Amino acid sequence: MGLLEGKKLLVTGVLTDSSIAFHAARLAQEEGAEVVLSSFGRQMKLTQAFSKRLPVEAPVVELDATSQENLDALADAVRAEGFERLDGVVHSIGFAPQSVMGGNFLTGTWEDVATALHVSTFSYKSIAVAAKPLMTDGGAVVGLTFDAQFAWPVYDWMGVAKAGLESANRYLARDLGPEGIRCNLVSAGPIRTTAAKSIPGFATMEDAWPTRAPLGWDQTTAEPAARAVVALLSDWFPATTGEIVHVDGGVHAMGQ
Repeated sequence: MGLLEGKKLLVTGVLTDSSIAFHAARLAQEEGAEVVLSSFGRQMKLTQAFSKRLPVEAPVVELDATSQENLDALADAVRAEGFERLDGVVHSIGFAPQSVMGGNFLTGTWEDVATALHVSTFSYKSIAVAAKPLMTDGGAVVGLTFDAQFAWPVYDWMGVAKAGLESANRYLARDLGPEGIRCNLVSAGPIRTTAAKSIPGFATMEDAWPTRAPLGWDQTTAEPAARAVVALLSDWFPATTGEIVHVDGGVHAMGQ
């Protein structure tokens, strides 16, 4: 029996087959879960295409995490795909305009910062609340962060958004815990994903990572982080919530 046998999951953010979200969906299916993906707009065709590369092609529902109309319709859209409930949600959504990254911390405008916070931070709460009517037997919400306890080169306002995400995770754990819903984050080391490539100067942050990590670090694979996501979705962490699990080769525990 697989680790997620019989579970039904919503996975957001599948835009490439190199992403943590894609590999989490793949591993979840291999461990026995049924998966539905979400996407919207021009990205929908990408998500549908990469869905075909999963072990079992997954349906894709429309979800713009900044659209209250989409959020309100999420439960019905998931039910329409044959999912009468959800046991877990993977939040893999983040975006910030380049004008607030890459050394632009002091010059970033509120309008662009607000976009980063809405998409990358507030959406975590929004999607959890939208999925809650389907999580009638409890379950797990798992999001993705990049260690926000430090000021990283070039990360700028996305780093602030991730700090907000980490705080929101604790509050969400507090408020959804009585419903039996666990809320945890995976803090992955740098991976050469589409999101990373969109950050100007990201290479300056990732190049030294393998030498600083006690276990070493492979920036070309999302598999370790995806395995942590799957583990947190499973019943093997029944009393863990509000947590951040680091999958970074150990860098978070080392001094400079």
